[in-house]
Amino acid sequence: MSVAELGTKQYLTFKLADEVFALDITKVREVLDFGALTRVPRTPEFMRGVINLRGSVVPVVDLRLKFGMTRTESSVNTCIIITEVTVDNETTVLGALADSVQEVLDLDPGNIAPAPKIGAQLRTEFIRGMGRRDDRFVIILDIDRIFSLDELALVQTIEAPSAAILSAAGAGQAGAAIS
Repeated sequence: MSVAELGTKQYLTFKLADEVFALDITKVREVLDFGALTRVPRTPEFMRGVINLRGSVVPVVDLRLKFGMTRTESSVNTCIIITEVTVDNETTVLGALADSVQEVLDLDPGNIAPAPKIGAQLRTEFIRGMGRRDDRFVIILDIDRIFSLDELALVQTIEAPSAAILSAAGAGQAGAAIS
């Protein structure tokens, strides 16, 4: 999708380290306080575990690790952004760790530059654009392109066995819905 097709949209902004990122608000279900995760053996390092969200198993990924940064450490502001990821017409609910959630931001196409072209060796197709906010950039992510088909297939295979683990543990998670 080109930047011109974006139109004025709302984005949920959040921080990973010192950088501000954004997701299209229509892809965000809710934001949860960071709590206990159930670790699933033999998963990639960026896959931090799963949570029980009102009876559903939701895999939680560490975007900092996925983007080659250091692991997200728990703090009072750490949260889990519950998103819907769609690949090949299949939607998966996924939690993404963030250092903190900032705000819901309105951006029109005039304030969004195309994703940078960094060369053939570096993947940037998951960056939808670079939003301008005051004197800083907000990196607008395309959540549907962050993970490969193989990674999402792995996430989907974890959901079934993890459901049994979580229901036995009786773990719960409360959150605040994004409207």
